[in-house]
Amino acid sequence: MADVMRRVLALLAALQTGKAFSGDELATRLDVTPRTLRRDVDRLRGYGYPVETQPGPGGYYRLAAGRAMPPLLLDDDEAIATLLGLATLASTGDASEGSVDDAATRAYGKVDQFLPKRLRPRAVALRASLETTPMPAPGTSAEAMSTLAEAIHHRHVVTFDYAGATATASSRRVEPHRQIHLHLRWYLLAWDLGKADWRVFRTDRITGLQRLGQGFDPRPLPAGSGIDYLRQGLAKDKQRVVVTVDASVTVVADAFKYRDGEFTAIAENRTRVVLVLDTWQWLLQSLAFLDAGFTIDEPAEFREMCRRFGTRLVEQ
Repeated sequence: MADVMRRVLALLAALQTGKAFSGDELATRLDVTPRTLRRDVDRLRGYGYPVETQPGPGGYYRLAAGRAMPPLLLDDDEAIATLLGLATLASTGDASEGSVDDAATRAYGKVDQFLPKRLRPRAVALRASLETTPMPAPGTSAEAMSTLAEAIHHRHVVTFDYAGATATASSRRVEPHRQIHLHLRWYLLAWDLGKADWRVFRTDRITGLQRLGQGFDPRPLPAGSGIDYLRQGLAKDKQRVVVTVDASVTVVADAFKYRDGEFTAIAENRTRVVLVLDTWQWLLQSLAFLDAGFTIDEPAEFREMCRRFGTRLVEQ
């Protein structure tokens, strides 16, 4: 299937030049047989692309003119995933003008216009069947994320004003390296030229963003990934907690769905959980939803505090 899609995309790329191609010319260009070419043309037509054909001597294949934008070349599963992704993103944020979630809301209402005709009824039905729970989060500027993406790609220094957690304002000049999404927040991982060190910035707190023409050489990331570095920073004042639960990884992950953790199946009904928490009470809150035995492997302090709490419960 992957080979078929590659062929169809290559055929589409050739036809979108606006040129008319003979069958032999296209078959040679794409390294396929005439029969395969005809089948791939039929596939494009099935996706909604108006491929014109002139048979006989002097015949050709070409895309019909006058289309502002051809339909997206998506299969059924990809179209559904696109709508679900837009619906999820649209439900997360503050719906401020120019934000990513606002753009997702607008795109969600019109994406079926760019799908092949055969997929449009299904897309409309899916959209009508969905309800999403709003999840309040700071709005993030779509333009800012696009500017940062281009700066990262071209390795250009950027400047911006930044309001920290205490609302203290500062001006920054940085080498941007990664955009990171974690816990409904977007972050920028960058080398701060003023601090001569790595820093992570909340994208929604960035204003006055400007991309400079000054380039920079890429630096080795300070951790295995941007996510790893961000998590290390968020966890610096917390404790690593390891718990073994006598339940499947699916059941355990559902009980801890509001906790950022690692879940590893060590047997069919036995799961190792690694969390980073600031108090032992957060651990009990999730364990209470599990009708299963568990062992708090570390830290010993959490294990002792939970044991004392259990004793108090028994005495009631």
